[in-house]
Amino acid sequence: MRPKIGIATMSIALSALALIVAGAGAAVGTRTAASAQNANAASDQGQALYREHCGSCHDGGASRAPSRAALEQMSVENIRFALTKGSMSAQGANLTPAQVDALAGYLSKLDELKAQGPIDTNLCLQGGPAFSPSADQPHWNGWGVDATQHRFQPAEMARLSATQIPRLKLKWAFGYSGANQAYAQPAVVGGRIFVGSVARKVYSLDAKSGCIYWVIDTDFAVRTAISVGANGDGWAAYFGDQHGNVYGVDAATGKVLWKTSLDPHPDVHVTGAPTLADGRLYVGVSSLEEVSGADAKDECCKFRGSVSSLDAATGKVIWKSYTIAAEPQPVRKNAQGVQLWGPSGGGIWSSPTVDLQSRMVYVTTGDNYSDPPTNTSDAFIAFDLETGKLAWSSQMSKGDAYNIDCDIPGDKQVNCPQSKGPDFDFGSSAILVDLPNAHRALIAGAKSGIVYAVDPDARGKLLWQKRVGQGGTLGGVQWGSAADAKNVYVAVSDELRRAAAPGSSAGQDSVYGVPYELDPKVGGGLFALKAESGETAWQTPHPECVKPGCSPAQSAAVTAIPGVVFSGGVDGHLRAYSAKDGRIIWDVDTERDYKTVNGVKANGGSLDESGAVIVGGMLYVNSGYFFQGSTAGNVLLAFSVDGK
Repeated sequence: MRPKIGIATMSIALSALALIVAGAGAAVGTRTAASAQNANAASDQGQALYREHCGSCHDGGASRAPSRAALEQMSVENIRFALTKGSMSAQGANLTPAQVDALAGYLSKLDELKAQGPIDTNLCLQGGPAFSPSADQPHWNGWGVDATQHRFQPAEMARLSATQIPRLKLKWAFGYSGANQAYAQPAVVGGRIFVGSVARKVYSLDAKSGCIYWVIDTDFAVRTAISVGANGDGWAAYFGDQHGNVYGVDAATGKVLWKTSLDPHPDVHVTGAPTLADGRLYVGVSSLEEVSGADAKDECCKFRGSVSSLDAATGKVIWKSYTIAAEPQPVRKNAQGVQLWGPSGGGIWSSPTVDLQSRMVYVTTGDNYSDPPTNTSDAFIAFDLETGKLAWSSQMSKGDAYNIDCDIPGDKQVNCPQSKGPDFDFGSSAILVDLPNAHRALIAGAKSGIVYAVDPDARGKLLWQKRVGQGGTLGGVQWGSAADAKNVYVAVSDELRRAAAPGSSAGQDSVYGVPYELDPKVGGGLFALKAESGETAWQTPHPECVKPGCSPAQSAAVTAIPGVVFSGGVDGHLRAYSAKDGRIIWDVDTERDYKTVNGVKANGGSLDESGAVIVGGMLYVNSGYFFQGSTAGNVLLAFSVDGK
């Protein structure tokens, strides 16, 4: 790791130098004045570019657009990267390099934030314990603890009881430098935390103190959870990035062992954690072509979801299978004469589920992006573990073809498929559960607001379905549920935007052209469903929004330990519920500023996607997932019974 010079120290040195050379002559003063004028001109240009190209979305709370305050926490380098190679490359394509530099320099306030204190000062002392995990040591590995994706931590690993939960207090907070979101779920193995950052970094931290063992740079942002496993004589950490790359790095040092690209499509993402089983990694890919395909000039759409099996030691792809068998072909031309393609979509947003008993890997899929719809979108799919051959598929929502163009009102739609949605993706991993009488089930909720159970041993035959929400593009079950021996615990999003009241401070939506705000009365709630039948064991509504701009939506993945269920919400609250009757027994609002152990200025925000992780008497959660008007943040929080 390269040491960093504190900005404050550098500023003092430069100020002293300025005093020494102050009398060196008018020429120096002239050059200084000229430099200041150039800097002011660049700032003015950046401001003008922002107003012209960016402000309507980022100041108006448009879909998927971080707020201006969130952008200011990014480094110049990361803003430049986003505009040239990352998530905003389409918007930045018409800007010159000088304009990109001016815009990035105008937006970033990271240097000012760094000047308020040192960054990443808490390196772990050399000579500490070696990284040598054991099976009986408390851990949370990957997305769902194990390959069956239960998201249930047994008592011997949690080391937190239901009676202790109300006593949880903040022990430490860690700020992500240069980041404007916190969305990657941490993994805890061998007494160390492994977690990715939107600022294209991956960290290894001490699980007790938050000190840094190592930090490495990645090519793109990392939002997957990380899986750790034995690799030769050592241990490796595995994760994916936001451009379809999968990495294997030395878990003790962070040295990159290998990197493999899974798909050449420019919008490809790996959002679901690689699942590690028997020396192989199983990785699904999704994409943002659902967004870029809305551009009237885009030849929507050519991406197909896939799952790959990789050798964990080398990163070599053993097999790759698509969720849509047919390659995209020309379908029709849009109103502007641009060729449209299909079928497409069927992305895998979640972590695959591995069934070593039946030698199968199960995935859940998203919608189609273009016509024609296929029978493998919004589905459970089983692939042979050894060959990758599709064994069976079971579709839950038929004819679902959708992209963002479908949200544009009136006759301005050009790339929207004929069915216009309803966008009922699966964002949740399938949970493989054992039922009475030696039967089994795969259970997952979808954005339709329906939880489904299918029989993996009868080619995905539907066992039961249960509606828990209204569903929609931001509705239903978003990122995942948890299951114990009897119940599956399901959180409901159903986030809803509504027209803003007169005089409201709500932003301007750049798509619809009208002010909107999040509805504080719609969405949220936690259900306990009996795994055998889908019958409701109990239901707890959201306790009500109490702060401006709040939504009761509970979008984050659910986590369970014996007797307790944890659910995070868009309102920034993490709540613990009694698994017996659904009573809320602990509630913490994470949306505030924090003093961090690494000196980074940090704040919490909305809880979304990743869920709480409970290991060895501590609870870890990321706060600050921004999406659709929720609140950005950049902090990892660690709670324990003893607190500080």
